[in-house]
Amino acid sequence: MTTASSPAPRGAFSSRLGFILAASGSAIGLGNIWRFPYVVGENGGAAFVLIYLAFVFLIGAAVMLAELALGRSTQRNPVGAFKAAAPGSLWRLVGLLGVITGVAILSFYGVIAGWTVGYFVKTVAGDFAHQMTADESTALFGTFVGSPATSVAYLAVFLAVTAFVVYGGIAGGIELVAKILMPVLFALLLFLAFRSVTLSGAGDGLRFYLAPDFSKITAQTFPAALGQAFFSLSLGMGAMITYGSYISKREHLVSAAGIVCFFDTLIALLAGLIIFPALFHAGLSPTSGVGLVFQVLPTLFAELPAGQLFGAAFFLLLAIAALTSTISLLEVPVSYVIDEWGWTRPRAVTVVTIATLIIGVPSALASGAVPFFSNLPGVGTDFLSLMSIIFGNYSLTIGSLGLALFVGYRWGITAASAEIEADGTPFRVRKAWGFLVRVVSPAGITAILIYIIATGNYF
Repeated sequence: MTTASSPAPRGAFSSRLGFILAASGSAIGLGNIWRFPYVVGENGGAAFVLIYLAFVFLIGAAVMLAELALGRSTQRNPVGAFKAAAPGSLWRLVGLLGVITGVAILSFYGVIAGWTVGYFVKTVAGDFAHQMTADESTALFGTFVGSPATSVAYLAVFLAVTAFVVYGGIAGGIELVAKILMPVLFALLLFLAFRSVTLSGAGDGLRFYLAPDFSKITAQTFPAALGQAFFSLSLGMGAMITYGSYISKREHLVSAAGIVCFFDTLIALLAGLIIFPALFHAGLSPTSGVGLVFQVLPTLFAELPAGQLFGAAFFLLLAIAALTSTISLLEVPVSYVIDEWGWTRPRAVTVVTIATLIIGVPSALASGAVPFFSNLPGVGTDFLSLMSIIFGNYSLTIGSLGLALFVGYRWGITAASAEIEADGTPFRVRKAWGFLVRVVSPAGITAILIYIIATGNYF
């Protein structure tokens, strides 16, 4: 019988392509297509994009490579990885934080993911076929998210679909679905981007998005850009440690991490090419915030030729992007209980999914469905936003900082570099990478923590 001291046989990706698509799917999600455009809009457009790109490839890629190396070296979940690399130490708590963060983010991320499915259904049904004002669109959104049965039902549906994929294991579930969904996702993005940039007035949107105005950079720009990079790349929650544990020793980690970062960034940039030309075509504000997708864009669909098709494709795109991320969020705690508690995959998937659903119900009821969760007494925000602040800001940031410090100083650059070179390819940028992991990444992440604690401004 499998026990905690004798872990269950681990699955593995069957190919390099399978890993790249699955890891890219983990990174590519609502953070790219829903969150990235509104954060860009709130932080000055093209100047923010340049800073974001610098952070992705200077700090994000370095931390991702560290997570992948730790996962592949130990062949364990986030907690098991820290325990194996530093036996008897408290570093395992960093891994445990990642597991907890994964469950917590999945609980509220699944709510928003459910909204994408609901809006896809509403678009196909023709709810946005007639022209509506921004106020009417906002009211429609409020009615939709304010229904307790609707919000909880869509959360449950999305978690059930996610569980079905993860139940299939690594090669037969996660990898197989990634090979199908990621090409579909990319094709939808290209179609929508082409349609958007050909709209009248799209040039103004492209200038806002692609022509930097450095006078728009503020103190908020830098933490927002670095925070978006971590959120988008799925760092600090143990996802890349977990996926790294399923990679063959024959794979070249440096190029794999680079390709994942490239695709993640490409998808985010394509999302901007969809959103901003469409907004400026309709004369809408790019600073519309979190309601950009669900409250602003539906007013646009009725104005466009074949707008119903455009809208349906867009919300289908969002749903697919969300699913590729929720799969990795669920796999993190599932991998943990399989490795550490000796559970079978079916039992682990079932129990973790049900627990996540229960935890997610308050977030599903936090947008008007239940007044208590919609405006928490003494807190000044709703339950979903509070979960996002705690786990999407603090936990991700602290987890990324802990990982960088662990690899840089406890496990060590030498041991990490040896794992990176396990495929026989020399790690020619070892010194530069070591400097990024030991100095640049911790400094940047610490600056984010100080900023959000001191100002209360979250990314």
